[in-house]
Parts: sequence; structure tokens; C-alpha cells
Amino acid sequence: MGAEKRDTERIQILGDLKGEVMVFQPMAIKDISRGGAQVETTFPLHLDSLHDFRLTLGDRSIVVKGRVSYCSISDVEQEGVLYRSGIEFIEPSERVTAVVGDFIDAVVNGRRAL
Repeated sequence: MGAEKRDTERIQILGDLKGEVMVFQPMAIKDISRGGAQVETTFPLHLDSLHDFRLTLGDRSIVVKGRVSYCSISDVEQEGVLYRSGIEFIEPSERVTAVVGDFIDAVVNGRRAL
């Protein structure tokens, strides 16, 4: 097959070795606070599971780790089921906290100006 191009040797696994792949799926953010958010998805999120959430808040994008505190069916449509989940942000970085806080302040101040 030609010369080996890998820097490290791979070993063949005999038997089963399980893994998971993380794939970002679209979701709708229904509400947000400095400590968490409520999101709507087309798939259920497992209670107490940890996930990385990519949030686009205005013109800024962040990734925050969150724990699912609840998940329930919010609507059944012809296209499928919608789920609402509560997400608790877990140890957000100072940057994440600042971006979320700035976004919330901008929304609140924008509503006051109306």
C-alpha cells in the first residue's frame, strides 16, 4: 500500500470499543439568562447530560457547556415533535459571561427605548 504516513502507530481493536460523535444540530433559543437558557429542538435532550452549545447572540458567537435540567414535549406538528429543554450553563468562562450579559443588556435596553 505504500509508505506509512502516520506520525503514531494505530492498533487494531479486537472486540467492541464504543465512542460518540458530537454534531451541532439547529435549535431555537426561547429565552436566556446569565445562568442558562431554554431551547427548542426537534429531538429530546437527556436529563442531566452535558453538551457544548453554540449560541449566536447578536453579532457574537460563543460556545458554552450546559447541563440539561429538564426536557419535555412542547408541540406535536405534522413535521414532527418539538422539545423544550432547560439548560444550566456550567462554569462559563469570563468571556462567555460577558457576551451573554452584554446581549441581555442590549435586548433590555432596546425594549426600554420602544
